[in-house]
Amino acid sequence: MRDVQSDRDSRNIAIDRVGVRNVSYPIIVMDRDSGVQNTVASVSMSVSLPREYRGTHMSRFIETLEEYKGKIGPATLEALTRRLCSKLDATEAEIDFRFPYFVRKSAPVSGIPSYMRYDAGLRGIYKENAFDMITEVEVCVQTLCPCSKEISSCGAHNQRTRVRLRVRMDELVWFEEMIQMVERSSSTPLYTLLKREDEKYVTEQAYTNPHFVEDVVRDLAVELNRDDRINWYGISVTSAESIHNHDAFAEICRDKSRDKKLS
Repeated sequence: MRDVQSDRDSRNIAIDRVGVRNVSYPIIVMDRDSGVQNTVASVSMSVSLPREYRGTHMSRFIETLEEYKGKIGPATLEALTRRLCSKLDATEAEIDFRFPYFVRKSAPVSGIPSYMRYDAGLRGIYKENAFDMITEVEVCVQTLCPCSKEISSCGAHNQRTRVRLRVRMDELVWFEEMIQMVERSSSTPLYTLLKREDEKYVTEQAYTNPHFVEDVVRDLAVELNRDDRINWYGISVTSAESIHNHDAFAEICRDKSRDKKLS
């Protein structure tokens, strides 16, 4: 049969990225406590398309994913992106995994364990004969407003805050470690299961530990700056305000490797 995608294109325009998105696929990721964890990822894959080709071969993305099914990690991602370039005659390739990640978490007072869901991601990019990987977690926490506490005779408004942390690393940093860094930077972590004594503890902990979004992003940046395994990070903190009809946010992005070169 005729290979229409390989027809010569006369418009002379290269395409930066072309591929497939939202592919649901079972994967196995590394788990600090259990060794591995089975989950289901939403996968996006893309390559650069040379100007002379009319289209890419979409089926080859899935074929390549099938070739490397199983554990997903730095070595797999690099092999996947290299293989995509080879299979699709491209100079650049990118693959992105987004998936729920579960941590067994104990309530702060009763100690009752339950599963807590977080969102995680692994993104691999092969470009100019070099591989790059970004690891990501999204963590919901609670923040209590310092201003509200200061000006109110009783109580203070609080909200659920979502923190997105992305890192590039020189040595392995577990998802669990990234999650704990985020939670330490908040007024208090969230839990799936709380008994009354736990709820009392969490409520009072937030009240004694008020944080603006600015406080969260700065506290987290301080901890990341101290971690020599991490050479780059991006932090985005978004608070779903409880007394406003809008969100508040703060962001920091820092290339630590560049700072070292300049110093």
